[in-house]
Amino acid sequence: MNDRNLEELLIKAINASINGGFEILKIYNTNFSYERKEDKSPLTIADKNCHNIIEQELRLTNIPILSEEGKHTSFEERKKWNHLWIVDPLDGTKEFIKKNGEFTVNISLVRNKVPILGVIYVPVTKDLYFGLENIGSFKCSNVDNEFHDLESLITKSKKLPLQYKRDNYVIVGSRSHMSKETEAFFKTKMNEKDNVDILSVGSSLKICMVAEGRADVYPRYAPTMEWDTAAGHAIVKFAGFTFLEYNSENELIYNKESLLNPWFIVE
Repeated sequence: MNDRNLEELLIKAINASINGGFEILKIYNTNFSYERKEDKSPLTIADKNCHNIIEQELRLTNIPILSEEGKHTSFEERKKWNHLWIVDPLDGTKEFIKKNGEFTVNISLVRNKVPILGVIYVPVTKDLYFGLENIGSFKCSNVDNEFHDLESLITKSKKLPLQYKRDNYVIVGSRSHMSKETEAFFKTKMNEKDNVDILSVGSSLKICMVAEGRADVYPRYAPTMEWDTAAGHAIVKFAGFTFLEYNSENELIYNKESLLNPWFIVE
């Protein structure tokens, strides 16, 4: 798979995320209901509809798909996959239900357990974040149409990280998932640094804030799944930051037998 193929796959993933985002907004603007999955997490028709759109478009690439809302193939089969798409059709369903806009569509391409392409689309704000190995990471605003080539998209985008003038140290944490260990991390940094601000944000937007330069660090000492992080991992990595396991120099890896992530820190 050469660079040209990867660029075409990136455009395919971007357009799938945009079209999936349109489906999400159709439901978001109604009085929708939701159900509970076996793990008690919420599920809406928006999750399902977005999954269907993305799966339909990515199937054309003949690369296997691992989606939160799709059929989960056994590890015996998955371990044979050198490449796979990892998809979260609606990351931040709790925020979607609260109608605070802090939810995203996440698509990543993983090669030999490592993310090499990532797309995060924010349906409410129409912000698009994307990253590709050997190209870098970018943000494009006011995205509501498909793109046909990477060059024209990049000309409309800003390379990450953006340059923000600030003298504060910003820690970003989960709006819906807080742990004692995360709170302890906050306290440690407040003792070490001057002018510390702590922001609570939903979904993979926390990772985007580090990639963008609006936050310095995102500690996650609580459970996440591979589809929660793969796209953001690629974007933040190709923006020049790290995505490491807690108390380790090891990057997170994907398509593991267990799809549960270890604790991690992004900075």
